[in-house]
Amino acid sequence: MEDVYVARQPIFDKNKNLYAYELLFRDGAANHMPDVEGDTATTALLTNTFFTIGMDTLAGGRKLFINFTQNLLEKKVPLLLPKATVVIEILEDVKPGPVLIAACAQMAADGYTIALDDFVYMPELDPLIALANIIKFDFRLTPKKAIRAYLKRLSRNNLCLLAEKVETQDEFEAAQKMGFELFQGYFFCKPEILQGREIQGSQLNLMMIMAQINGDTFSCDELEKLISRDMGISYKLFKYLNSAFFARVSKVASVKQALTFLGEKEIRRFVSLIAMSRLAEGKPEELIRAACIRGKFCELLGAGANERISPSEMFTLGLFSLIDAVIGRPMDKILGELPLSGQIKRALIDAKGRLAGFIELVRSYETAEWDRVSRLSQALTLDAKTLPALYLQACQWSDTTTAGAA
Repeated sequence: MEDVYVARQPIFDKNKNLYAYELLFRDGAANHMPDVEGDTATTALLTNTFFTIGMDTLAGGRKLFINFTQNLLEKKVPLLLPKATVVIEILEDVKPGPVLIAACAQMAADGYTIALDDFVYMPELDPLIALANIIKFDFRLTPKKAIRAYLKRLSRNNLCLLAEKVETQDEFEAAQKMGFELFQGYFFCKPEILQGREIQGSQLNLMMIMAQINGDTFSCDELEKLISRDMGISYKLFKYLNSAFFARVSKVASVKQALTFLGEKEIRRFVSLIAMSRLAEGKPEELIRAACIRGKFCELLGAGANERISPSEMFTLGLFSLIDAVIGRPMDKILGELPLSGQIKRALIDAKGRLAGFIELVRSYETAEWDRVSRLSQALTLDAKTLPALYLQACQWSDTTTAGAA
Protein backbone atom coordinates (compact mmCIF):
# COMPACT_ATOMS: atom_id res chain seq x y z
CA MET A 1 0.00 0.00 0.00
CA GLU A 2 1.20 3.53 -0.79
CA ASP A 3 2.15 5.55 2.27
CA VAL A 4 -0.61 7.92 3.31
CA TYR A 5 0.77 11.39 4.03
CA VAL A 6 -1.33 12.97 6.72
CA ALA A 7 -0.86 15.82 9.19
CA ARG A 8 -3.23 17.02 11.89
CA GLN A 9 -4.13 20.64 12.53
CA PRO A 10 -5.69 21.62 15.87
CA ILE A 11 -9.08 23.30 16.25
CA PHE A 12 -9.67 25.31 19.45
CA ASP A 13 -12.61 26.67 21.39
CA LYS A 14 -12.87 30.25 22.72
CA ASN A 15 -10.63 29.42 25.70
CA LYS A 16 -7.92 27.96 23.43
CA ASN A 17 -8.76 24.47 24.65
CA LEU A 18 -8.32 21.75 22.05
CA TYR A 19 -11.67 20.83 20.49
CA ALA A 20 -10.68 18.62 17.54
CA TYR A 21 -8.12 18.03 14.80
CA GLU A 22 -8.51 18.33 11.07
CA LEU A 23 -6.71 15.63 9.10
CA LEU A 24 -4.81 17.05 6.12
CA PHE A 25 -4.03 14.41 3.51
CA ARG A 26 -1.59 14.60 0.65
CA ASP A 27 -3.66 15.47 -2.43
CA GLY A 28 -6.85 14.78 -0.48
CA ALA A 29 -8.47 11.55 0.62
CA ALA A 30 -9.83 10.95 -2.90
CA ASN A 31 -6.39 9.96 -4.17
CA HIS A 32 -6.30 7.13 -1.66
CA MET A 33 -9.84 5.93 -2.31
CA PRO A 34 -10.35 6.06 -6.10
CA ASP A 35 -13.64 4.86 -7.63
CA VAL A 36 -14.89 3.28 -4.45
CA GLU A 37 -17.97 1.11 -4.56
CA GLY A 38 -20.23 0.02 -1.68
CA ASP A 39 -19.86 -3.36 0.08
CA THR A 40 -16.71 -5.24 1.02
CA ALA A 41 -14.25 -3.60 -1.36
CA THR A 42 -14.88 -0.17 0.12
CA THR A 43 -14.63 -1.46 3.68
CA ALA A 44 -11.29 -3.10 2.90
CA LEU A 45 -10.03 0.08 1.25
CA LEU A 46 -10.97 2.19 4.25
CA THR A 47 -9.35 -0.30 6.60
CA ASN A 48 -6.14 -0.05 4.60
CA THR A 49 -6.11 3.75 4.56
CA PHE A 50 -7.73 5.67 7.40
CA PHE A 51 -7.27 3.01 10.06
CA THR A 52 -3.73 1.91 9.22
CA ILE A 53 -2.45 5.52 9.34
CA GLY A 54 -3.21 5.41 13.02
CA MET A 55 -6.57 7.14 13.26
CA ASP A 56 -6.73 6.66 17.02
CA THR A 57 -3.18 8.00 17.36
CA LEU A 58 -4.01 11.10 15.35
CA ALA A 59 -7.31 11.68 17.14
CA GLY A 60 -5.81 11.62 20.63
CA GLY A 61 -9.33 11.15 22.01
CA ARG A 62 -10.69 14.13 20.05
CA LYS A 63 -12.98 14.51 17.06
CA LEU A 64 -11.43 14.40 13.58
CA PHE A 65 -12.54 16.70 10.76
CA ILE A 66 -12.07 14.89 7.43
CA ASN A 67 -12.60 16.33 3.93
CA PHE A 68 -14.77 14.31 1.56
CA THR A 69 -15.15 14.87 -2.17
CA GLN A 70 -18.41 14.78 -4.14
CA ASN A 71 -17.77 11.20 -5.22
CA LEU A 72 -17.13 9.92 -1.71
CA LEU A 73 -20.16 11.73 -0.29
CA GLU A 74 -22.53 10.47 -2.97
CA LYS A 75 -21.33 6.92 -2.33
CA LYS A 76 -21.88 7.47 1.40
CA VAL A 77 -18.32 6.46 2.28
CA PRO A 78 -18.35 8.49 5.56
CA LEU A 79 -20.97 6.07 6.93
CA LEU A 80 -18.18 3.50 7.24
CA LEU A 81 -16.37 5.70 9.76
CA PRO A 82 -17.33 6.16 13.44
CA LYS A 83 -19.80 9.02 13.89
CA ALA A 84 -18.60 9.64 17.44
CA THR A 85 -15.16 10.57 16.08
CA VAL A 86 -15.57 11.90 12.54
CA VAL A 87 -16.82 15.31 11.44
CA ILE A 88 -17.74 15.19 7.73
CA GLU A 89 -16.31 18.21 5.92
CA ILE A 90 -18.04 19.05 2.64
CA LEU A 91 -15.58 20.77 0.32
CA GLU A 92 -16.40 24.12 -1.25
CA ASP A 93 -16.36 22.77 -4.83
CA VAL A 94 -19.11 20.20 -4.14
CA LYS A 95 -22.21 20.65 -6.34
CA PRO A 96 -25.33 20.12 -4.20
CA GLY A 97 -27.43 17.98 -6.57
CA PRO A 98 -30.26 15.65 -5.45
CA VAL A 99 -27.97 12.59 -4.97
CA LEU A 100 -25.49 14.47 -2.79
CA ILE A 101 -28.19 16.18 -0.72
CA ALA A 102 -29.95 12.86 -0.11
CA ALA A 103 -26.67 11.22 0.97
CA CYS A 104 -25.86 14.07 3.35
CA ALA A 105 -29.41 14.00 4.73
CA GLN A 106 -28.95 10.31 5.56
CA MET A 107 -25.63 11.01 7.31
CA ALA A 108 -27.19 13.83 9.33
CA ALA A 109 -30.16 11.62 10.26
CA ASP A 110 -27.70 8.92 11.38
CA GLY A 111 -26.12 11.38 13.81
CA TYR A 112 -23.00 12.47 11.92
CA THR A 113 -21.68 15.99 12.42
CA ILE A 114 -21.52 17.91 9.13
CA ALA A 115 -19.31 20.93 8.39
CA LEU A 116 -19.28 23.14 5.28
CA ASP A 117 -15.70 24.06 4.36
CA ASP A 118 -14.48 27.45 3.00
CA PHE A 119 -18.01 28.78 3.01
CA VAL A 120 -19.17 31.35 0.46
CA TYR A 121 -22.94 31.71 0.29
CA MET A 122 -24.87 30.65 -2.81
CA PRO A 123 -28.64 29.95 -2.88
CA GLU A 124 -28.08 26.37 -4.07
CA LEU A 125 -26.26 25.67 -0.79
CA ASP A 126 -29.43 26.22 1.27
CA PRO A 127 -30.26 22.47 1.57
CA LEU A 128 -26.72 21.75 2.88
CA ILE A 129 -26.81 24.74 5.23
CA ALA A 130 -30.01 23.30 6.71
CA LEU A 131 -28.16 19.99 7.39
CA ALA A 132 -24.89 21.51 8.63
CA ASN A 133 -23.80 21.70 12.26
CA ILE A 134 -20.63 23.72 11.60
CA ILE A 135 -19.77 26.32 8.95
CA LYS A 136 -16.12 27.17 8.29
CA PHE A 137 -14.89 30.52 6.98
CA ASP A 138 -11.41 31.15 5.61
CA PHE A 139 -10.57 34.12 7.82
CA ARG A 140 -7.80 35.37 5.54
CA LEU A 141 -9.34 34.74 2.12
CA THR A 142 -12.85 36.05 2.84
CA PRO A 143 -13.19 39.83 3.44
CA LYS A 144 -14.48 40.66 6.92
CA LYS A 145 -17.37 42.66 5.42
CA ALA A 146 -18.47 39.59 3.45
CA ILE A 147 -18.20 37.37 6.54
CA ARG A 148 -20.44 39.75 8.53
CA ALA A 149 -23.03 39.71 5.72
CA TYR A 150 -22.98 35.89 5.63
CA LEU A 151 -23.32 35.69 9.40
CA LYS A 152 -26.53 37.74 9.31
CA ARG A 153 -27.94 35.32 6.75
CA LEU A 154 -26.87 32.32 8.84
CA SER A 155 -28.52 33.39 12.09
CA ARG A 156 -29.53 30.00 13.43
CA ASN A 157 -29.26 29.09 17.09
CA ASN A 158 -27.69 25.66 16.72
CA LEU A 159 -25.17 26.57 14.00
CA CYS A 160 -21.51 26.63 15.12
CA LEU A 161 -19.13 29.02 13.33
CA LEU A 162 -15.49 28.07 12.76
CA ALA A 163 -12.79 30.52 11.63
CA GLU A 164 -9.88 28.84 9.84
CA LYS A 165 -6.51 30.29 8.77
CA VAL A 166 -6.36 32.24 12.03
CA GLU A 167 -2.66 32.96 12.17
CA THR A 168 -2.25 35.78 14.73
CA GLN A 169 -3.57 36.66 18.18
CA ASP A 170 -5.24 39.76 16.69
CA GLU A 171 -7.11 37.59 14.18
CA PHE A 172 -8.19 35.24 16.97
CA GLU A 173 -9.61 38.13 18.99
CA ALA A 174 -11.30 39.64 15.92
CA ALA A 175 -12.96 36.31 15.10
CA GLN A 176 -14.18 36.00 18.69
CA LYS A 177 -15.80 39.44 18.51
CA MET A 178 -17.58 38.43 15.30
CA GLY A 179 -19.23 35.49 17.06
CA PHE A 180 -17.02 32.57 16.04
CA GLU A 181 -16.88 29.70 18.52
CA LEU A 182 -14.14 27.51 17.00
CA PHE A 183 -10.74 28.56 15.65
CA GLN A 184 -8.23 26.80 13.41
CA GLY A 185 -4.74 27.95 12.51
CA TYR A 186 -1.30 28.47 13.97
CA PHE A 187 -2.02 31.60 16.03
CA PHE A 188 -1.27 29.57 19.17
CA CYS A 189 2.30 28.95 17.93
CA LYS A 190 3.03 32.64 17.41
CA PRO A 191 4.70 34.55 20.25
CA GLU A 192 2.76 37.36 21.91
CA ILE A 193 5.70 39.69 22.39
CA LEU A 194 5.33 42.03 25.36
CA GLN A 195 7.70 44.98 25.02
CA GLY A 196 10.05 45.51 27.94
CA ARG A 197 9.28 42.11 29.43
CA GLU A 198 12.35 40.38 30.84
CA ILE A 199 12.88 36.65 31.26
CA GLN A 200 12.25 35.85 34.92
CA GLY A 201 14.86 34.02 36.97
CA SER A 202 12.58 30.99 37.45
CA GLN A 203 11.96 30.79 33.70
CA LEU A 204 15.66 31.02 32.93
CA ASN A 205 16.38 28.24 35.44
CA LEU A 206 13.84 25.93 33.79
CA MET A 207 15.23 26.68 30.33
CA MET A 208 18.75 26.00 31.60
CA ILE A 209 17.58 22.61 32.88
CA MET A 210 16.07 21.79 29.47
CA ALA A 211 19.21 22.86 27.63
CA GLN A 212 21.65 21.11 29.96
CA ILE A 213 19.96 17.73 30.30
CA ASN A 214 19.71 17.38 26.53
CA GLY A 215 23.41 18.02 26.09
CA ASP A 216 25.63 15.07 25.18
CA THR A 217 27.96 15.74 28.12
CA PHE A 218 25.28 15.67 30.83
CA SER A 219 25.85 12.49 32.87
CA CYS A 220 23.40 9.98 34.28
CA ASP A 221 24.57 10.77 37.83
CA GLU A 222 23.89 14.49 37.32
CA LEU A 223 20.45 13.65 35.93
CA GLU A 224 19.65 11.51 39.00
CA LYS A 225 20.72 14.33 41.35
CA LEU A 226 18.68 16.91 39.44
CA ILE A 227 15.49 14.83 39.61
CA SER A 228 16.01 13.77 43.23
CA ARG A 229 16.25 17.34 44.54
CA ASP A 230 13.14 18.55 42.67
CA MET A 231 10.01 17.25 44.41
CA GLY A 232 7.72 18.31 41.55
CA ILE A 233 9.71 16.48 38.87
CA SER A 234 10.13 13.37 41.05
CA TYR A 235 6.40 13.22 41.83
CA LYS A 236 5.35 13.49 38.18
CA LEU A 237 7.95 10.96 37.09
CA PHE A 238 6.81 8.35 39.64
CA LYS A 239 3.15 9.02 38.89
CA TYR A 240 3.83 8.55 35.16
CA LEU A 241 5.81 5.32 35.57
CA ASN A 242 3.32 3.84 38.06
CA SER A 243 0.30 4.63 35.86
CA ALA A 244 -1.84 2.01 34.15
CA PHE A 245 -0.07 2.83 30.86
CA PHE A 246 2.97 0.81 31.94
CA ALA A 247 1.01 -1.91 33.80
CA ARG A 248 3.91 -2.72 36.12
CA VAL A 249 3.61 -5.39 38.81
CA SER A 250 5.99 -3.60 41.18
CA LYS A 251 6.01 0.17 41.72
CA VAL A 252 8.90 2.45 40.81
CA ALA A 253 10.09 3.95 44.10
CA SER A 254 13.44 5.61 43.32
CA VAL A 255 14.99 7.77 40.62
CA LYS A 256 17.58 5.05 39.98
CA GLN A 257 14.77 2.54 39.29
CA ALA A 258 13.11 5.06 36.99
CA LEU A 259 16.35 5.55 35.06
CA THR A 260 16.75 1.79 34.71
CA PHE A 261 13.17 1.30 33.54
CA LEU A 262 12.76 4.20 31.09
CA GLY A 263 16.40 4.68 30.18
CA GLU A 264 18.51 7.82 30.40
CA LYS A 265 17.36 9.20 27.05
CA GLU A 266 13.63 9.01 27.77
CA ILE A 267 14.07 10.35 31.31
CA ARG A 268 15.87 13.38 29.86
CA ARG A 269 12.99 13.95 27.47
CA PHE A 270 10.40 13.59 30.23
CA VAL A 271 12.15 16.09 32.51
CA SER A 272 12.37 18.50 29.55
CA LEU A 273 8.62 18.28 29.08
CA ILE A 274 7.89 18.89 32.75
CA ALA A 275 10.09 21.99 32.59
CA MET A 276 8.38 23.11 29.37
CA SER A 277 4.95 22.58 30.95
CA ARG A 278 5.89 24.81 33.86
CA LEU A 279 7.13 27.49 31.48
CA ALA A 280 3.89 27.34 29.49
CA GLU A 281 1.42 27.73 32.35
CA GLY A 282 -1.54 29.70 31.05
CA LYS A 283 -0.77 28.78 27.42
CA PRO A 284 -2.76 26.30 25.30
CA GLU A 285 -1.82 22.68 26.12
CA GLU A 286 -1.53 22.11 22.38
CA LEU A 287 1.53 24.37 22.33
CA ILE A 288 3.44 21.91 24.53
CA ARG A 289 2.18 18.99 22.46
CA ALA A 290 3.31 20.69 19.24
CA ALA A 291 6.77 21.37 20.72
CA CYS A 292 7.06 17.73 21.76
CA ILE A 293 6.03 16.48 18.32
CA ARG A 294 8.63 18.74 16.74
CA GLY A 295 11.32 17.51 19.14
CA LYS A 296 10.64 13.83 18.53
CA PHE A 297 10.08 14.29 14.79
CA CYS A 298 13.42 16.14 14.45
CA GLU A 299 15.17 13.41 16.42
CA LEU A 300 13.71 10.68 14.20
CA LEU A 301 14.55 12.60 11.02
CA GLY A 302 18.12 13.03 12.22
CA ALA A 303 18.44 9.27 12.70
CA GLY A 304 17.50 8.77 9.03
CA ALA A 305 19.92 11.35 7.66
CA ASN A 306 23.10 10.35 5.83
CA GLU A 307 25.31 12.52 8.03
CA ARG A 308 25.77 11.73 11.70
CA ILE A 309 23.70 14.10 13.84
CA SER A 310 23.34 13.97 17.62
CA PRO A 311 19.83 12.77 18.64
CA SER A 312 19.97 15.12 21.66
CA GLU A 313 20.77 18.09 19.45
CA MET A 314 17.91 17.25 17.07
CA PHE A 315 15.39 16.81 19.90
CA THR A 316 16.46 20.11 21.44
CA LEU A 317 16.18 21.82 18.04
CA GLY A 318 12.52 20.80 17.70
CA LEU A 319 11.60 21.38 21.33
CA PHE A 320 13.07 24.90 21.43
CA SER A 321 11.59 25.90 18.06
CA LEU A 322 8.46 27.10 19.91
CA ILE A 323 10.13 28.55 23.01
CA ASP A 324 9.42 32.11 21.79
CA ALA A 325 5.67 31.37 21.81
CA VAL A 326 5.97 29.79 25.27
CA ILE A 327 7.93 32.67 26.84
CA GLY A 328 6.56 35.59 24.82
CA ARG A 329 10.02 36.92 23.97
CA PRO A 330 11.94 37.12 20.66
CA MET A 331 13.86 33.94 19.83
CA ASP A 332 17.27 35.67 19.71
CA LYS A 333 16.76 37.19 23.19
CA ILE A 334 15.85 33.80 24.68
CA LEU A 335 18.54 31.68 23.03
CA GLY A 336 21.20 34.28 23.73
CA GLU A 337 21.01 33.35 27.42
CA LEU A 338 21.16 29.56 26.97
CA PRO A 339 24.10 27.12 26.56
CA LEU A 340 22.83 25.68 23.26
CA SER A 341 25.02 24.76 20.30
CA GLY A 342 25.77 27.36 17.67
CA GLN A 343 24.07 25.14 15.08
CA ILE A 344 20.78 25.20 16.99
CA LYS A 345 20.93 28.96 17.54
CA ARG A 346 21.74 29.60 13.89
CA ALA A 347 18.87 27.40 12.70
CA LEU A 348 16.25 28.90 15.04
CA ILE A 349 17.33 32.54 14.92
CA ASP A 350 18.61 32.98 11.35
CA ALA A 351 17.11 29.91 9.59
CA LYS A 352 20.61 29.02 8.38
CA GLY A 353 23.07 26.15 8.77
CA ARG A 354 22.79 22.38 8.41
CA LEU A 355 19.94 22.03 10.95
CA ALA A 356 17.71 24.74 9.45
CA GLY A 357 16.41 22.41 6.74
CA PHE A 358 15.19 19.87 9.30
CA ILE A 359 13.09 22.32 11.31
CA GLU A 360 11.72 23.80 8.07
CA LEU A 361 10.75 20.28 6.94
CA VAL A 362 8.91 19.69 10.21
CA ARG A 363 7.04 23.00 9.92
CA SER A 364 6.11 22.24 6.31
CA TYR A 365 4.86 18.79 7.24
CA GLU A 366 2.62 20.03 10.04
CA THR A 367 1.04 22.61 7.69
CA ALA A 368 0.64 20.00 4.90
CA GLU A 369 2.79 21.84 2.35
CA TRP A 370 3.49 18.55 0.59
CA ASP A 371 5.46 19.88 -2.40
CA ARG A 372 7.80 21.71 -0.05
CA VAL A 373 8.08 18.57 2.10
CA SER A 374 9.21 16.62 -0.98
CA ARG A 375 11.80 19.23 -1.97
CA LEU A 376 13.22 19.52 1.55
CA SER A 377 13.37 15.73 1.98
CA GLN A 378 15.34 15.46 -1.24
CA ALA A 379 17.71 18.26 -0.22
CA LEU A 380 18.31 16.56 3.14
CA THR A 381 18.76 13.14 1.45
CA LEU A 382 15.91 11.68 3.52
CA ASP A 383 13.66 8.86 2.33
CA ALA A 384 10.35 10.69 1.93
CA LYS A 385 8.41 7.42 2.22
CA THR A 386 9.39 7.12 5.87
CA LEU A 387 7.98 10.52 6.89
CA PRO A 388 4.35 9.52 7.59
CA ALA A 389 5.42 6.72 9.95
CA LEU A 390 7.91 9.01 11.72
CA TYR A 391 5.27 11.74 12.13
CA LEU A 392 2.80 9.24 13.60
CA GLN A 393 5.47 7.97 15.98
CA ALA A 394 6.18 11.56 17.09
CA CYS A 395 2.45 12.23 17.64
CA GLN A 396 2.02 9.05 19.65
CA TRP A 397 5.08 9.72 21.79
CA SER A 398 4.00 13.32 22.39
CA ASP A 399 0.43 12.48 23.37
CA THR A 400 1.55 9.78 25.79
CA THR A 401 4.40 11.73 27.35
CA THR A 402 2.62 15.07 27.71
CA ALA A 403 -0.24 13.28 29.44
CA GLY A 404 2.28 11.98 31.98
CA ALA A 405 4.01 15.34 32.37
CA ALA A 406 0.76 17.23 32.96
